[in-house]
Amino acid sequence: MSTLIIIPTYNEIENIGLLIDKVMSLSTPFDILVVEDNSPDGTADLVKEYMAKYPNRVFMLQRQGKLGLGTAYIAGFTYGLANGYDYLCEMDADFSHNPEDLINLHNACEKDGADVAIGSRYVNGVTVVNWPIGRVLMSFFASKYVQVVTGMPIEDATAGFKCYSRKVLETIPYQKVKFIGYAFQIQMKFLCWKYGFVLKEVPIIFMDRTRGTSKMSMSIFKEAIFGVLFMKFKSFFKTYHPVENSK
Repeated sequence: MSTLIIIPTYNEIENIGLLIDKVMSLSTPFDILVVEDNSPDGTADLVKEYMAKYPNRVFMLQRQGKLGLGTAYIAGFTYGLANGYDYLCEMDADFSHNPEDLINLHNACEKDGADVAIGSRYVNGVTVVNWPIGRVLMSFFASKYVQVVTGMPIEDATAGFKCYSRKVLETIPYQKVKFIGYAFQIQMKFLCWKYGFVLKEVPIIFMDRTRGTSKMSMSIFKEAIFGVLFMKFKSFFKTYHPVENSK
């Protein structure tokens, strides 16, 4: 079984080397694909050094500009499927996602029968460290809003720390998801749920970044709020065909 960790980067030179070293040290072997959006801080050059340090374990897709989180993951999924990976994970570059939790997400799919494992901040209360209370509330109630609008039984609808089994990405039309930020994460979960895949929330402790600058913006938040309504409206005219062989 082979697993690819997809990590989008833009100006993450302070984090990406440390993160790669940590993932490479885990007891479960993972490969890494960095999807690099032409960072002016030299992130790509540093990743090349780590590609030499960990040959055939660390890879990079270099893009010509800041094209957004959603398109980065779409490119990473396509790369991972083309290169035969059994599981594909999403992860932030800033250590807000604890690399140790990759093992739990992978095991939830590989051993426990989930098709999609979600690193959840809200499945066991609120497990967020160092975020301002306003941002915690915004994120928490955004997930509640998604539950109400869509009916999707997921506590952390905007979570970006996930593991997909290969068959999920071979089934859902992920290439057609046009959203960039939180809305991308929501629609991916919504598609997985609508196609009948088994989604499991795995509790994590989410730690706000201590190095570098957050990419969060009000436009990303607005995209999520209005994108959910648009997504739900479109679902009334879409026929989903749940998979028969989901675990």
